Amino acid sequence: MARLNFCHLLAIIPWTLGSGMVGGNWLAKAQSPPATKPVSSQRCPASVLSRLVKHQVKPGETLPRIAQQYGLSPATLKGMNPRLRTGRVWVGMNLVVPPYNGILVAVPAGQTLKAVANAYHVSSEVLFEVNGCQLSPKVAFVPGIQWSPRVNAQPTGIAPLRPLQKFSASGRQVNGRDRYPLPQPATVLGTYGWRVNPDTRKMQFYSGIDLQAATGTPVYAVSAGTVVFAGQRDASGQLVIIRHTQGRETRYGRLQNVDVKAGQRVQPGRLIGEVASAPQTALRFEVRYRSSLGWVAHDPQPYLQSLQQ
Repeated sequence: MARLNFCHLLAIIPWTLGSGMVGGNWLAKAQSPPATKPVSSQRCPASVLSRLVKHQVKPGETLPRIAQQYGLSPATLKGMNPRLRTGRVWVGMNLVVPPYNGILVAVPAGQTLKAVANAYHVSSEVLFEVNGCQLSPKVAFVPGIQWSPRVNAQPTGIAPLRPLQKFSASGRQVNGRDRYPLPQPATVLGTYGWRVNPDTRKMQFYSGIDLQAATGTPVYAVSAGTVVFAGQRDASGQLVIIRHTQGRETRYGRLQNVDVKAGQRVQPGRLIGEVASAPQTALRFEVRYRSSLGWVAHDPQPYLQSLQQ
């Protein structure tokens, strides 16, 4: 795995190039710092564009296998590498690989990351940090958004900026019968967005929050829905995914003794499992909404706060 310089990147991806965005001039503009920055006491992480790597396909490798190797969705690799959209790879093929799932979006002249945040319903603060604390980059990386032909059917690795169409205008509304996922409101140990991974000591994007809970604490479904996944997802425990009406999905991670199965209908307050003992006694809770780009993660804290009122 080799760190990818931008000149090589331009040679691999057929970028959408326009006036003032050619070769080194584009790179200089894209990476130049903004004239003014919000005051922050924390050091800004490196831009995702500076952390792209190159992968050269080896004999026997497939798209799913390569995606699994980097912990990515195959759709992410298809978005970054238009030649992959047929689903085929060949030996010697060079791929651009981002550090996590997301898409590249062209930022129109005169627009800022705020416009991108509004279009894709993501946090402005998260976008600011993931893009190297630039206010108005030419190209922005939007984490957590899944590429699809509907967002960018053109033969380019950069999607045009388009508003994210939601399948239901009421998708964020909270049903009055919804309940908190634990027996009582818990302390938030880890917030949504960028934070330091305690194992690797590196900055990592988290699509959910961690709620403090002792081993064996019961975990409940927050709303009526259908279980679409229940089982081992990674080394940290088991995962339950429940799909609700109005284009909403909730995810419960770091579980043990899961008490539901895929395809089962559940009601608010249905016991779905218990908090596991490792690596950290906490419930990982996520909220996602269905959009034209797939299931997109949102900060679950406002939703949980509404359940405590």
